[in-house]
This record gives sequence, structure tokens and C-alpha cells, in this order.
Amino acid sequence: MVITFTDIIKKAGLDPAKVKLIRHSLTNRNFRKCYEKGFLYEYTCHQKQNFSKGYDYWAVFLSGKSTQAKFISLYKVEGSVPDTKNLRPAGMPECEKYNGELAVFKLVPSDLLKEYEQKLTIEWGNAAISWHQKGTTEKEILSFQADRKSEFSGYEDLVLSYDELKEIIENDVVYESWHTALSSIYAIYLIVDKETGKQYVGSAYNVENGLLGRWREYVSTYHGGNKRIVELIKEYPNRYHSFQFSILQILPKTLDPDTVIDIENRYKHKLLSKEFGLNDN
Repeated sequence: MVITFTDIIKKAGLDPAKVKLIRHSLTNRNFRKCYEKGFLYEYTCHQKQNFSKGYDYWAVFLSGKSTQAKFISLYKVEGSVPDTKNLRPAGMPECEKYNGELAVFKLVPSDLLKEYEQKLTIEWGNAAISWHQKGTTEKEILSFQADRKSEFSGYEDLVLSYDELKEIIENDVVYESWHTALSSIYAIYLIVDKETGKQYVGSAYNVENGLLGRWREYVSTYHGGNKRIVELIKEYPNRYHSFQFSILQILPKTLDPDTVIDIENRYKHKLLSKEFGLNDN
């Protein structure tokens, strides 16, 4: 499955049609002069007067190898004024003329794509000469340099709150290694209600994307269809924030359902999760 920057825009709750993509090229002499002196932002703000017509946000990229581009920042456009001489930034190289013919846009940094800044590289495409394009133009994501917290921690050390699990499930680019690891296995898992200490033993098998697919159901429903957890959520609608997820045993995807169920029942017996926990059967 190819993930594009348009997908990222949509996940942030933005309309791609309202986002302009800008790729500054270091092969452009005027831009390079400004960039090397630290005036990338000011250079970006200086455009033709109708440059942002129909767009609410600008996603700014810096050229990389060949036709690649690294994401720099997302800005919200909040109006513009004519580029009169007095608006020329102090110390800015003579790479831009301020004579009232163009405009200086007020660009406010947005945190909506903060986690991708300086880390995400896309393929701009062969039309690199088109340095500004619509957000609806799909640009394939080539790489993402993850933070340490975004790297998979290992099955044995995996202990997640509901909110942490939700972040991982909904951000497949940032947590790519998590998605790969969790989708490659079946498992017996444990959910603990930290408010009461009650436990639920569950299993993931015969489901698309393995354990990842099963846990995705909890993120979307809060209860995963489990009777006692459904009842708990009905009585305490926000209780899911207190749920803790972990893995009891990793299982290969070659196991048949009956074997998985036998292993699951063994854990239910050991933990008394039917008698004192959240398992109904």
C-alpha cells in the first residue's frame, strides 16, 4: 500500500484542496542565497498577490536528492499586504525585490503536522519544475525518520494505555515499525482496567493484520465487542482511558483457531479472569 502526503493531510483533518504544496529548490540561486542566510520563512512569505487564492494552508518542502523533497513546516495563511520597501526583512540578501508589485503573506506555523517536520521525505515527481502544486496531487512518502518513542519497543516490553494505542493505530507512518510488528503475529493479550484491577484475556486470530487488526477494533469501539467491557463502558463512558494493553503470549499465524482458543482459556484459568475479571466466557 502506497501512503501519500495527501493521506497525511487528511489524517490531520484538513481538506487537501485547501492546502498548497511548495517545494523550494536549492538549485535556485536566489532561494539558496536566502536559505543559507536563514531567510527560508521570509522567502516563502514573499509571493504573487493571488498566490494563495483558494488555499488556507501552505505545506513547505525543501528539495533533496533528485526530485525528492523534505517536509519543513505547515503554515496557516492569515492574509497579506503589498511588498513595500519598508517590509523588506533586515539583513535579507538581495535575492528578492520589494517594490509593491508582489505581496508579503502572514504565515502562522501550524502544529497539525508537527510530528513530520524535518523527518518526512516525499517524491515530488518528474514535474519538479512545478514548484507549487495542489494538496490533492498525491506525493508518495519515501521515508520517515522516526523518534525513538516511535520505534517498536519489542513484544515483551509492550505495555500501552488506550491513548497510546490509539496514537499508534492512527499514525501508521510515524509508527510504521509498530504496525509491521503487530500485524505479523497472532497473540493472547491482556487488558487491565486500572481503576479496579479487573482483567480481560483475549486472543487475536483469523483477523486481518493479526494483533494490530484486533486492537484496532478497541480503538474504534472502546470495547472490542466484549460483553462485560461493553457493560462497563455503558456505565462509565470514559473508562476506556484507564485500559492498559499488553501481550501474554505471541502466537504464529500458522496456528489453527482451536489451538489458539485452548491457549486463551488456559490464561483465563490461571488469572481467574472469568470469576473476578472482565471475561464473560
